[in-house]
Amino acid sequence: MHATGIDTITSAAGVAKKSLYNNFSSKAELVSAYIDARHKEWLDLHRERSAKASTITDRVVAVFDAYIDHANDAYGKGFRGCGLLNTAAEFPAGHPARSSVRAHKEQVEKILAEDLESMTSEAEALELAEHFSFILEGAVARAGLEGTPERLEHARAIALRMLAAL
Repeated sequence: MHATGIDTITSAAGVAKKSLYNNFSSKAELVSAYIDARHKEWLDLHRERSAKASTITDRVVAVFDAYIDHANDAYGKGFRGCGLLNTAAEFPAGHPARSSVRAHKEQVEKILAEDLESMTSEAEALELAEHFSFILEGAVARAGLEGTPERLEHARAIALRMLAAL
């Protein structure tokens, strides 16, 4: 995205530069809007899954389910991994786009920790949330390489086994 020029973006979107700049003052603002939209999209998927959860275990794995749902949504050419991480990779360390993506990832981990606290101590919940985040991010990366959400489903199964051991 960072290395992609405005001409390429407007051509792929099928809009004129003027239309793009009528809605976004800069490419940076466009990227920020994309990150915000993807974050909201994931939060909405998580809220739907979480609302259906009947147990705390279901609430915890709702995070994994939301990632699986996202991977299954409209990826006719195959899942390409986390759009937020893919975007962040286009920018140097310290760039606001990377900070926005980091905030999303931290919020996901916080959601996990909050749900896990009702199953264990606060310290263990924080540690387990970090472990689940690592498992989830690794699964997203592999799923992106393989073009299928299968690794995310495996990560969900790992999380369920870890939860059963508590």
